[in-house]
Amino acid sequence: MRVQQLEYLAAVTRLGSLRRASEELHLSQPALSETLRNLERELGVGLLERKRSGAQISSEGRVLLPHIAEVLGAVDRLRQAAEERRHITRMLRLGTVNAATVTLLTPAIREFRATHPSTPVQVVADGQTGIQQNLTEGGFDLGLISYLSDEQPPPGLHTTELLRGHPVVCIRPDSALSALKAVTVTDLLSQPLIAMRSGYAMHRYIHRILSGRATSFSYLADGVEMAKLMVAAGLGVTVLPDYSVHGDPMERSGTIAHRPLANDTTELRVMIHRRHTDSVPTAARDLHAILVRRAAQRHANRPASGGESAEATKA
Repeated sequence: MRVQQLEYLAAVTRLGSLRRASEELHLSQPALSETLRNLERELGVGLLERKRSGAQISSEGRVLLPHIAEVLGAVDRLRQAAEERRHITRMLRLGTVNAATVTLLTPAIREFRATHPSTPVQVVADGQTGIQQNLTEGGFDLGLISYLSDEQPPPGLHTTELLRGHPVVCIRPDSALSALKAVTVTDLLSQPLIAMRSGYAMHRYIHRILSGRATSFSYLADGVEMAKLMVAAGLGVTVLPDYSVHGDPMERSGTIAHRPLANDTTELRVMIHRRHTDSVPTAARDLHAILVRRAAQRHANRPASGGESAEATKA
């Protein structure tokens, strides 16, 4: 006995004839009739009454209908559970510009792992354009992107603000700049500068504040974490969002420090994006919720001197 045979019988019963059932099932009427005859032989019961006017469920068949419906219902529940499981266990892909990876994303993934132990998470570092494109095309489930205050997220994505902060100069504690309460652009120009490559909000910000002026020497780093490591190694200074430095393990250990930029009121925002669709996997929705909640907690516990907030307001 095959489930397909029971589904065919249910279709004949519902539609009242072999002809209409064969049309709906895209199956020839003789093939459908033969399939059901095989089921009748296997069960030893005449399930259909075949007449010139058509075929109808027999009295013996009607007795069995509740059992057939029960079997088909169980099969539907099995298929639904398997589909849900497929969505749960498939890899969740998240694109990020790295600005808050250590201080926000890493603990969020640790929490997610506790409730979704069988869902692999792939974190892909990319620039703003690449993340937006992958989200639109379905390559990423979620995306974390930093924006300057006057930049707007694309309208085609579901957007939630996670963090808000200000640029700070990231330095070694033994740097000459550590004696300053605030760093001016002139001070910045006197140091080797570790800048972000094109595609990052901090790359655009540095170009704005330097206004074409050149530093004594500069590097290009592919991401915030590499820039912090280069600062810790004594290669220079960098400008980062305060939320990517506050609470960082290297800051807590005293390996790196930071100072505000003098006379600068620029705001930076971290947005989490996903596509506008009803078919967002449950795992992606759960990680999204964890990130929003943790960002709100960071806002509530932020240092009094910081400019960070995590309003988690939907754009």
